[in-house]
Amino acid sequence: MDEQSALHSFLSELSGIVWGPVLLILLVGTGVYLTLRLGFLQFKTLPYALRLAFKPSKKNKNEKGDISHYQALTTALAATIGTGNIAGVATAVVLGGPGAVFWMWITAIFGMATKYAEAVLAVKYRIEGKNGEMAGGPMYYLSRGLKTKWLGKPLGFLFAIFGAVAAFGIGNMVQSNSVSDVMEATFNVSPWVTGILLTVLAGLVLLGGIKSIGKVTAFFVPIMAIFYVIGALIILILNYDMVLPALGLIFNDAFTASALGGGLLGTVIRYGVARGVFSNEAGLGSAPIAAAAARTDYAGRQALVSMTQVFIDTIIVCTMTGLTIVMAGQYQGGLDGADLTSTSFQIFLGDVGAYIVTIGLVFFAFSTIVGWSYYGEKCFGYLTKQRFIGSYKIVFVAFVLIGAVAQLNTVWVFADVMNGLMAFPNLIGLLLLSGVVAAETNKFLKVAKKERQQEREQRQAG
Repeated sequence: MDEQSALHSFLSELSGIVWGPVLLILLVGTGVYLTLRLGFLQFKTLPYALRLAFKPSKKNKNEKGDISHYQALTTALAATIGTGNIAGVATAVVLGGPGAVFWMWITAIFGMATKYAEAVLAVKYRIEGKNGEMAGGPMYYLSRGLKTKWLGKPLGFLFAIFGAVAAFGIGNMVQSNSVSDVMEATFNVSPWVTGILLTVLAGLVLLGGIKSIGKVTAFFVPIMAIFYVIGALIILILNYDMVLPALGLIFNDAFTASALGGGLLGTVIRYGVARGVFSNEAGLGSAPIAAAAARTDYAGRQALVSMTQVFIDTIIVCTMTGLTIVMAGQYQGGLDGADLTSTSFQIFLGDVGAYIVTIGLVFFAFSTIVGWSYYGEKCFGYLTKQRFIGSYKIVFVAFVLIGAVAQLNTVWVFADVMNGLMAFPNLIGLLLLSGVVAAETNKFLKVAKKERQQEREQRQAG
């Protein structure tokens, strides 16, 4: 065995340990605990949260931040709506059977509470840098929020290291590599051409900072999500008679694992939870870095907006993919990842279906690069006291090209390990600071109640 193979084998084993039962139980368990502590907030406030996310924002002198609620949401969505929604769902169904889709839903339902808590803490403990930009996220709420400095600062430091490194893998090279592969397979475009084009486009967006990223994602994310979702909706509407049987199979398999030929129920749950988290990133600590940049007067207001990210990503986009794959019935035929999703769309829409998946994957992967560049930059800035940020951006952009033309099996696994390691310090912080989250929530809900009452009175008077 050569050194490359040995390293890949070691990292694969390490990834299996990191993403093992302990982390998955901690991820879901934290979501369940926060759901109970916050009084099932995600169920009670989702319609209001969606209105907050998409209504035009008015500037308020009491609001601090760099970008709007909507731009913060789309920046986070840009990073999370990616290959996980196309390839990740397919892998979950192949390895865990149709029932894995159900456990993705469960992960998302409780993950909404986790995402909410992350954003509350990100806004509450954010700082304003010398350049006037906000900086926040787990590294800040761990180091500034935990009263035991011997615990908070080391945890914040560890999260920042894992985040800065993971950005180059899961948020950069593996994304550009996915784009170059699919462009070569579908349109016979050279990986070098794809890589150079991606590098130039990424550089133009990233070197402009968070305000540039926010503007691009605010325009870009709705277009890419709607494009893909409309394609899936057409399939579901034209084949409406297959939807209920597919849902029945998903619910049945979630508890019987029948599609696995006698496989263990734990396998279904494991892959459903793991791929659900991979898709929406609830608990990993990445999205609150974008939430911290939002212009907001109350932490709870932005947190409700951030919470909708999980709903959009997993409950809507992943469900569309999962239903199409189950209806097509090709998940036991040896296909996996984006190939399985592409084939499933193609069965119903012909070549147009394959093009929808290909173009969707290109858009999703590029948006992930844009979103994760900001996450990596903020983690790196925390470690270096905001020095050498420009150098980090330049190196990050250069690695987009490297990823497009290189073989990345080992890089993918290494990034997967870093991604998992990010979650441990973040989840510890969420649990220890859950009292702060509850207090901030109660404070904002009183304000929100008064605001809604005033809106009703104005409508009645008008």
